[in-house]
Formats: sequence, C-alpha cells, structure tokens
Amino acid sequence: MSIKKNSNPGNTTAEGHKTDHSPRRKSGERDPLLRPEWSYVEKFNMDDFREGDWSLMNRQRSEYLKEQQSRQVLELLKASKDAPTFGYAINNYEHCLQTATLLHGDGYDEEDIVTGLLHDIGFIVCPENHGQFAADLLRPYISERNIWMLEHHEIFQRIHLHGYYEKVESAFLNERERWRDHPYFEWTVEFVEKYDIIAINPNIDCLPVEFFEPMVQRVFSRTS
Repeated sequence: MSIKKNSNPGNTTAEGHKTDHSPRRKSGERDPLLRPEWSYVEKFNMDDFREGDWSLMNRQRSEYLKEQQSRQVLELLKASKDAPTFGYAINNYEHCLQTATLLHGDGYDEEDIVTGLLHDIGFIVCPENHGQFAADLLRPYISERNIWMLEHHEIFQRIHLHGYYEKVESAFLNERERWRDHPYFEWTVEFVEKYDIIAINPNIDCLPVEFFEPMVQRVFSRTS
C-alpha cells in the first residue's frame, strides 16, 4: 500500500491563501473563561437555563463586553487585512484605514474617526446593507449625526457612481435630495465626497490600525 503524501503541506488554497482546518479544541474540552474566578453554566441547551443561570451569565457578560467588545470589533476589521480585491486598487481594510487617516488629518474628533474607520466594516460580508450594519454596530456609542450618516451614505454615493447603474431614473440617482433640508445632509455629503469615495488610493499613506485602537476602545466604553 502506498502512502499518499500531503499535496498541500502549507495548508493553502489554490490562490495561495493560508487555511487552518485543524480543530481548535478536542471534543469534550471547554473554551477558557475570560476570568479564572468565573463559572460555567453547566447546561448545554439554553432551554434548560433558569433565572440563576442567566443572572450568572449577565454578571460575567457585562465585564466581558467592557474588555472584549472593542477588541473583537477590531479583529473583525483586521480579518480582511490581507484579503484580495475584486478590482479596487486597495482592499476594504485599507479603504477603512484611509478614511480614518483622512479624518484624523483634518482634525476630526475620535467619534468621527472611529465612525470612519468602521463605516464599511460590513461592505464585504453584508454588501447590500453595509451602512445599516455599521450603524447598528455603533448605535449605542455614537451621535445621531453619525448614525444618520452611516445609514444614508450608500444613497449619497449614487450620484458619484457614473455608469454603475443601468437605465435608472434620475430620482433614484438623486434620492439624497429628499433630505436636502435635513440637519445631517451636509455632513453626509462631506463624508462621502472627502473621506469615502476618494479613499481607494494606493498612494495615500495610512496610519496603522494600532494608532486607532485606543480610540475604538474609548468610543465603545461609552454608556448608551
């Protein structure tokens, strides 16, 4: 009997991207708790949970989110750091960094910078509704001004996407005019034109994500 050699010893895809299919833990093992003094709920079906179980979970969850939420948001962003593109000169991770870098360079505050950093965090994983994705993620921690901008920036882009849409009516391309008198109209126009549609340029030097991490942590530490 011949022994078949591993034809893919580096665990890579056909495109050269690394993969890891090894199990993270063995069956029967548990993932570690964030704090060694914490306790597991010794039930494996939430239908079996009772008031005491939820009380324990919620106490630990509150502290867990304070430490882990911003960290895991950043991990979600950084997951696409080495992703290929489908035509843009830079990938979505770099686009987000460019937007945040441009906002920082123009003296905007931390909330605006973090909003810019995360405005397209759902662009690949939730492409048809990525503005709402970002707005819902940040909603408890940012102003109504930025929530509104995130929810509408896709619509405000339409007039700049020449040739993207086929045989569409002018009312669709210019839908943003519905909100011409809205207090956040001008901010959304400015964000799209100065910090979004131009942030696809490989010649722009971006600040590293580590520069923005303390800002993300501070924004997510706000109480709703």
